[in-house]
Amino acid sequence: MRNLLEFLSRHNHWFVFVLLEVLSLTLLFHYNSYQGSVWFTSANAVSGKVYEWSSAVTQYFSLTDVNRQLTERNVYLEREVEMLSEQIRKTQKDTTAVERMQQSVMRQYSTIPAKVVSSSLDKANNLITIDKGSADGVRKDMGVVCGTGVVGIVYLTSEHYSVIIPVLNAQSNISCSIRGRGYFGYLHWNGGSPEYAYIDDIPRHAHFKLGDYVVTSGYSSVFPSGVIVGRIKHVYNSPDGMAYRLKVTLTTDFTRLRDVCVINDTEMEKKMEILQAAQDSLKARQ
Repeated sequence: MRNLLEFLSRHNHWFVFVLLEVLSLTLLFHYNSYQGSVWFTSANAVSGKVYEWSSAVTQYFSLTDVNRQLTERNVYLEREVEMLSEQIRKTQKDTTAVERMQQSVMRQYSTIPAKVVSSSLDKANNLITIDKGSADGVRKDMGVVCGTGVVGIVYLTSEHYSVIIPVLNAQSNISCSIRGRGYFGYLHWNGGSPEYAYIDDIPRHAHFKLGDYVVTSGYSSVFPSGVIVGRIKHVYNSPDGMAYRLKVTLTTDFTRLRDVCVINDTEMEKKMEILQAAQDSLKARQ
């Protein structure tokens, strides 16, 4: 305390000087209109710059939410475009059909946004972990997509996390079709580059061309039809020569995957109950 008093005593003239300066400036700007206008203009410029910096920082930290919203929107739009295109092909002269179809798009589907917390690319059976689990409504066998295409299928869930079997897994087997052609097969990955996967069992009489889009077929309760998978890059003959094998460039970039959506089919439980009942009936007859 004594040192503080000695310091104030030695430098009291500086404190008096600063006090008088503040007082004089206050009187100057308060009682002189020109000087006052200059001060307030400068003050506004400074505050404006501060607000600008603050806004930039806020926008930067809000990018996560923006990415999540864009992912959800992309998933919805992909589904919408596919269903509308299919309806247009079927009913070219019915002008009301498109409107009716647009209203029914994704009616039975909802999405659960999630973020990837870990993933692998260099194994035969890669896995992805997301930050949503049973507490968020995620269940086993739900489909997972991102803004650019299919990701995989939920394999295990805990309360707050889930493990996904992605397309880049030797056990993955997703039913797909060639958009607008009607031919379907099963997508699988043989290891190697994360950019490519393959579809087997495309019939020899199928008509398609390189660059055609491959989408989910909708023949399972996991994915709705029309979710984009990739584009045809190359065509091979099957080992027995009875079908085609397609090399597909995946639209999902697994090396930069961050935001995903789990597809919640509100009708899935009913479908599974009907399927289980049919299987039980067949077993009983046998």
